[in-house]
Order: sequence, then structure tokens, then C-alpha cells
Amino acid sequence: MAPVDPHSFTDSTHPPTTHISLTLYLDFQTSTIHASSLFTLQNPYAGPFSLDTRSLQIHSIIDPQSPNNTPIPFDLSQTPDPIKGSKLTLNLSNHTSFLIKYTTSPSSSALQWLLPPQTFNKKHSFVYTQCQAIHARSIFPCQDTPAVRICYSARLNIPAELTAVMAARHVVRRSPLDDDESFGFSTKGRVVEEFVMELPIPPYLFAFAVGEIDNREVGPRTRVYAEAVNQVLDSAAKEFEGTEDMIREGERLFGGYEWGRFDLLVLPPSFPYGGMENPRMVFLTPTVIKGDATGAQVVAHELAHSWTGNLITNKNNEHFWLNEGFTTYAERRIVEAVQGEKRAALNIGIGWRGLNEDVERFKDNMELTKLKNNQEGVDPDDAYSQVPYEKGFQFLLRIERQVGRPAFDEFLKKYIATFKFKSIDTETFLDFLKTNIPGIENQIDLVLWTEGTGIPSDAFEPESSVYQMIVSLANESVNGRMPREDEVAEWQGQEWELYLDNLPKSIEVSQILALDSRYKLSESKDYEVKVSFLQLAISCGCKAYHSEVEKTLKEVGRMKYLRPLYTALVKGSGSEDDKVFAKRLFSEARECYHPIAQGVVEAILAKYM
Repeated sequence: MAPVDPHSFTDSTHPPTTHISLTLYLDFQTSTIHASSLFTLQNPYAGPFSLDTRSLQIHSIIDPQSPNNTPIPFDLSQTPDPIKGSKLTLNLSNHTSFLIKYTTSPSSSALQWLLPPQTFNKKHSFVYTQCQAIHARSIFPCQDTPAVRICYSARLNIPAELTAVMAARHVVRRSPLDDDESFGFSTKGRVVEEFVMELPIPPYLFAFAVGEIDNREVGPRTRVYAEAVNQVLDSAAKEFEGTEDMIREGERLFGGYEWGRFDLLVLPPSFPYGGMENPRMVFLTPTVIKGDATGAQVVAHELAHSWTGNLITNKNNEHFWLNEGFTTYAERRIVEAVQGEKRAALNIGIGWRGLNEDVERFKDNMELTKLKNNQEGVDPDDAYSQVPYEKGFQFLLRIERQVGRPAFDEFLKKYIATFKFKSIDTETFLDFLKTNIPGIENQIDLVLWTEGTGIPSDAFEPESSVYQMIVSLANESVNGRMPREDEVAEWQGQEWELYLDNLPKSIEVSQILALDSRYKLSESKDYEVKVSFLQLAISCGCKAYHSEVEKTLKEVGRMKYLRPLYTALVKGSGSEDDKVFAKRLFSEARECYHPIAQGVVEAILAKYM
């Protein structure tokens, strides 16, 4: 076997899948999907052929081109790998296609099934997917590695009162037909929604959601979708009304937008990420709707992925910085052009702080502070951090400062045009860099940046006046100084977040209470501010905000907030009471979190308790 990815059973000697035709019957009663997937391979293959699966029940595999639907022998490994799942081995005989019938598990790691009480309207069930990094295999068998790109079509059989959306082109909503596969289940009161993705994508970008969903038009290429709640839809439409300006700026910087639509889906609060760059339809947490348009920076990041990540993709998660470092750089260029240099500078400042904190977090595993790292035996969800985002951004900024922005812009356009719809590794990027910017390896230590641990000495701490002013104010807190109201009169969430993140962890409880008394940070509608404040309060032993911590951890499932708050409770304060509090909170809130988030919190509790 010649593996291409430490997180996949995919064999490099096997032909890649080029197309999958999926039929999915969504059973909300059992939280399962009854499904069939028709695979097309790049070329005929004979011999054992490997696919990734997780928690799937395989019913049959047949040759759809044979007169009698001849069964294809297969074997599903009985003992799942704790990271990769179960290996499905088909014994092919010069096949180019095969049809697999299977059922997903209620515990599918990609799916969250929400009961009506867990939704905004509390009337209908809701389900959504999150396939990054290696969770597509829990929805359908596949070569679940970004090294393999697929096109697909999908038929979703769903209750008629619900609507399906997908990160693909919508074809039709129709009544079930007699020849539709329904797996022996009734089609009464149900509809079929058809979608097609004609551009090749890595499997982690497969995405759909089904629920009581409506939309608002916000631009020529963009609708905002969400649960059919006017307040949510209207506030989202206002927050993201500048999306078309960002798309145009992205096209100016990086070339034409290839994906047609750029729609946005605001999911229920349990969504574990800020955003997910699914092509044609970005998935978003409702916590990015802040009322001041700064939430649009998350949209800028997911938009930037349309070029770096979706068009050009890391070959596997060991090169994740190629997705996220480039996208963080591109996001900040878009924000700078659309919202101004001050907003971009604050964004960079917050990122710099996050990078330093995560390098400290991994001090016992410095391998994960490298841009190109070894993830053999490492769950990519556990390896997730700001390092690929912010160290990757710093590396590209270092190159830009060396060669100048105009030259670097030309390089970026050429890079994207050269590798679009390809999956590449760090070596491929460095070879392209050295070919197109001759001598760059003599000016920047490329090996230190990509293979060295920690933060290189030639990284740039932000220099903007607004960043320096806020950090200076935070440093003055050691003398008991609190910002005056005239100093913070124009501050938005990002300014407060930067201030709080730079306060010393040794700050007195009395200062925490006084700061909140004046500025009501614990009650902020901006979760970035609220969580930064609560994390600080926990870390310095202040228990006055436990009720607010409990409320926050029970109403949102975004891992950006769960990680620091649970970690502060079980590690930061050193209090046994806080550990007991954290354990109780998780036991009560667990079912409201997506399976990926559940796993992350469980790992935190296991490590420190």
C-alpha cells in the first residue's frame, strides 16, 4: 500500500474517484440516512480497492453495468481505527464503476440532527453536515482525502414541509417518482431535491442542510439563507449586505470567481465553526451577526477560500497552512480594501496574539507549531489551532515585504491560475516560489519558516498605531489603570477583544469587577468580547460570572468559544470546584453540541481532569 494521507486508507496506486451519484433518504425519526452511491473511477481497476468509512452499515455493493447487477465482494474492517474509521475493501475485476447501498449511524461524526426545541422556531427538525477535516466518510464511503477531487450529483428525499440546501447547484424540487430509490420507505408527504456539483472538489467540501429554511437576496450573486425567522434573516442580510463588494475585490486580487453563486447559510447556534467555506454556499455560525458589519470579516475569510482552499487545496492536513495561511492573507487584503486599513490592522493584531497563545499551548508538542508537520497518528481535529492560519499569514507577509506588494500580487495570480483545481503540498509551493521569484531562498530562510518550530525571528509583530495604543492601554492595567470612556468611545468588538486578550493573566479580581461594572463586557452581544472577558475572569479565580459562563456554554456550540472556556475551567484556575462545574456543564450541554465539538471538549476534560 502507498498511502497519500496519514488520515485516509486511500492508496496512491488506486485510480481516483471522478464522480459520485448519491441518493439520500433522510430519516429524521432514527437520525439516519438510507443511501446509495454510484462511483465512477478514472480508469478500470482490478484487485483490492480501498475506501474510507466511519460508522456506516454496508448492505450491498454491485456492478451496475452487469446484466444482473452482479455483487462485488467486499470486506469492512471489524475493528475501526480510532482516527481513520473502518477500511472498506472492494475486490474489483476491471471495474470502472460500482454501486454501494448503506445506512449512516445516528452517531455520524459529520451530521448533527436537531430536534425542534433545538431550533429557532422550535417547530421542525433540522440537520446539517460538517465534513472537514475527515468526516465525509461518515456520510458516504469515499477516498476521503483532499488529494482526490470529485464531482457529484445528489438526490435528497426529505419531508415535504422542509427545504434542502447544498453546496452545489440546485436543479429541481419535485415529487418522488416511481423509479426513485426509496429503500423500502414510504414517499408519502415527501419531496426530492436534486443538486449537482460540476467542478471537482475535495470530499470535505461536501455539504447540505435540511430544515425550515428561507432566504433574503443581498446581492447579484448572494442570498442569505437561515431558518425561517424574520429576525435572523433580516439581521443577517444587513450584516452581510457588503458581500458583493468583497467578491469584486477578491476577483481584482486573485482572478475570476469560478463557482457561480456565493450564498450564505446561517446555521443554528450549535454549528462548531465560525464559518465553513463550502463552495457556492458558505456555512456560518449565528454568532458572526454582530450588528456592526465586523462579522463580515468571517465571510471575507470564507470568500477568500474560493481561491485558496477550494480552487487550490492542500494535499493532506499536514499542509493545512496552504489552505489557511493563504486564506488569512487574502481575507485581510479584502478587509483592508473594503473596510479600511484600521480594521485589517486590528484583525492582524488579534491574530498575532492568537498565534503566540497557540505556540505556548503546544509547548509540549512543538511539531504542531510547524507549518509542514507530521500528523501520523494525530486526529486533525485535535491538531487544529491558529498556527496554520497566523504563522502561514506571517510567512506570506514576510515574502510580500521582501519583494513588494505589486510583485507579490502578480505572483499570487500566477500561483492560483497554475494550480487551480489541483491539490498540492508544501514542496510544490516552494518550488513554484523559487522558480517565479528567483533568489528568494537566499533572502528568506524558507526551510526555517516551513519546517521550523515556533515563530521565526523575522515575523512581524503588528506596528499599527491603533494596535500599539490598545496593547499599551492593556499593559497599564498592572498599575490599576482602566481605560477612560473617552478612550473607548469608538471601540467596537475587535478593539475590546484585542484589549482583553492583552491584559495580564495576573490581573486582580477587583479590576475585573470594576471593568465589567463600567463597560458591561460580560453582557456583550459580541461573543468574541464576552468569551475573552469570561476566560479572563475564570483564569484569575473570579467566580462571580459562573452563571454567565453556564449560559454561554449552553447556548452556543462554536469551538472557538468552547475551547478557551472549558480549558480555563479545568486548567486555568486550578480550582477543583471549577473542574466539577465544567464536568456538570458538559454533561448537560453535550447533546446540543455537534459531534466534532463533543470530541474536542471530551479531549480537554480527559487531559486536565
